[in-house]
Formats: sequence, structure tokens, C-alpha cells
Amino acid sequence: MCRNIKILFNFDPPATEDEVRAAATQFVRKVSGFTKPSAANQPAFDAAVADITRSASRLLSALVTNAPPKDREAEAAKAHARAVKRFGGRGKRA
Repeated sequence: MCRNIKILFNFDPPATEDEVRAAATQFVRKVSGFTKPSAANQPAFDAAVADITRSASRLLSALVTNAPPKDREAEAAKAHARAVKRFGGRGKRA
């Protein structure tokens, strides 16, 4: 899985449209191999991002769980702790 795509399901507050679009953009970048597509490929790239954003939004709306919603700040702190463990204390988190 692409490391830059974050889990969006079961958070309080729910994922925003911008977060879903950002994940879709990362997915299309990964699949296409383009960070910034050429002018000739931009329409296809944009259409793919829009399609995946719609599909991901439908998926998130349809999913159900009995688990309590996750707290964004707590999950970010856990991710930061994992990164420090993995990469050491280099740099400072903003």
C-alpha cells in the first residue's frame, strides 16, 4: 500500500472531501507513475482522480462498523511514535 494514503474510515470527525480527494490523487500518482502529468495526460489524470474520489466517498458512506470512532490526534500521535521508533529522533515534527 502506498504509505502516503491514510486510512479514512471510522474517524471522528469523518474524513473530509479534501482528504478523500488527496488520497485519490496519491492513488492515481502511484498507479500512473506521474507526480505531475504532462498537459496531454492532465485530463485523463484529473478524470481518474474525480472518479476515484466519488468511488471512495461512496465506499466510506456505505461501510459500517461496531468499533468506536478513532480519534485523529491519538492516531497521529501513534503514527509519530512509530516513525520515531523506525527512523529515530531525526528532525522535529511540526
